Order: sequence, then C-alpha cells, then structure tokens
Amino acid sequence: MRLITSPSEMRSAARIYQRGSTQRTIGLVPTMGALHEGHLSLIRASRSSCDRTVATIFVNPLQFGPNEDFTRYPRTFDQDRLLLEKSGVDILFAPSPDEMYPTPMQTLVDVPVIGARLDGASREGHFRGVATVVCKLFQIVQPDCAFFGQKDAAQVAVLRAMVRDLNFDLELVVCPTVREADGLAMSSRNRYLTGAERTEALALSRSLRAVESAIAGGERSIVDLRETLIAELTRSSALRVDYAEIVNPDTLESVTELPEQALVAVAAWVGTTRLIDNALVVVEGSRA
Repeated sequence: MRLITSPSEMRSAARIYQRGSTQRTIGLVPTMGALHEGHLSLIRASRSSCDRTVATIFVNPLQFGPNEDFTRYPRTFDQDRLLLEKSGVDILFAPSPDEMYPTPMQTLVDVPVIGARLDGASREGHFRGVATVVCKLFQIVQPDCAFFGQKDAAQVAVLRAMVRDLNFDLELVVCPTVREADGLAMSSRNRYLTGAERTEALALSRSLRAVESAIAGGERSIVDLRETLIAELTRSSALRVDYAEIVNPDTLESVTELPEQALVAVAAWVGTTRLIDNALVVVEGSRA
C-alpha cells in the first residue's frame, strides 16, 4: 500500500493509473480514521467493483463547529494504516490540514436547502464542510466510484445533490449500515461511551425497529409513527433527543404521508456523545 500525503502527488498517481487504460477504475473511500468494520465493508465493496481502491484519512476541521469534538476526535493512524493495508487498499491518502487548506478557504461548497435539515439543523455549517472536503477529494482523486455508508443518510442526500448539480462523472455507492450484534450502529464515536452509556445507546436502533414493525403491521399515520419513535427513545432518561423524524430520503424533507420509501432518522446525545442512526423503509401499499 502506498501512502500519499500531498494532493498534487495523489492527483498525479491517479492520472498515471487512469492513463494506462480506459478500463481501469478507481474507487474512493473517504474516512476520518478511527476505523471499524463499517469502514472496512466500504473497502470490500470498492475492491469488489473497482480496479484500484484509494482510502483517505482526514479529520476535516471544516465540518466541526466551535463547540464540537474536533480536538478529541479519535485519531488512531498507525492502527488504521495497518487495517487498510491488510484490507487490500492500494493507496492511503492522508493529507494534513495544511495540505488540504494551505490558505484560508475562499471557496466553499454549500447545498443550502438539504444541508439545513436533520444534522444540518443542529450542526450549523456541518454539511458545508462535508461538501467542501468531499468535492476537493473528488477533484484530487478523480474516482469512478465513491463509497459511503447508509448510516450517514443525511450526508448521502447532500452529496448526491452535489454530484448531480456539479456534474461529477462518478457513481456514488451507498452501502448498508454495519451494526454490532446487539444492534448498535458502528461509529467511531462509540468509543467515547461508558459501559452504561453504551447500553442506553441501544435505544436508537430499538426505536427504528419499533417504527419498522409498526409500518410492517399496517400503520400509516406519520403522527402515530413519530410518536412511537420518540416514545422508544425517551424511555431512557439518559438520552437527550436531537431529532426523530420520518423524511423523504432524497430531500430530507418531513413527510405528511408515507412515500414508497421513507427514511426514519434519529439523533440523540448519550452523555456527552452525539450518535445518529436511521432505517430506510420500503412501504408497501403507500399512497405516494
């Protein structure tokens, strides 16, 4: 596995590889490190469909607010590097903030309407930072496919809009959420949780299952389904709910009637740790 830290070197490496044959494809897996099985599932998806896989490790300061966890976000570079090498990654692109942002940014990428919903409503500027860094990665790596996890469904909606609106010539591939055996969605932030907090965090996935079960049983009232969602979340006094919504998965807009496909999305604070989770539900017999 080749380690590259310079955007110009990464761009050159991609161009040299793609110049050899129009059939040779590059898959990109952007990460902020602190890798877990969810990330590795994206690596496997890339390797199964692309000729070369580029993974990135970059803790992006632009997507963190002033009171968020940028300075304490877990950084486990040596361990991550070994995992990526064992997983068959061809290139690890791991630039420093100074390499990615050598001068104060004058150009930012914003998807203002979608980016102001769900996580964007409570983390002002977050998706602007995400869209900007991913846009830069797309320009540097020039991938044919880019792989993201369904757990970050709001991020996926923002990036899909960016890819469409800016005419990026790539496929954005969304892979299923990877969960622990007890249902907790894998996240780099899970390592912040104490043992007791981790048990309380199971309320997120439990609330999603409750709504999925209600829909499978024929419930179609958005009001009642959202009440089910919130009731399950608030059973635990240790959780502070950020949002609990049923939305259109493409626009993240709240729905008044169930569409054919609905995104059930939750975010909550467990102690000092903010966690997100979601379920994409196919609704049989919807009126959409």
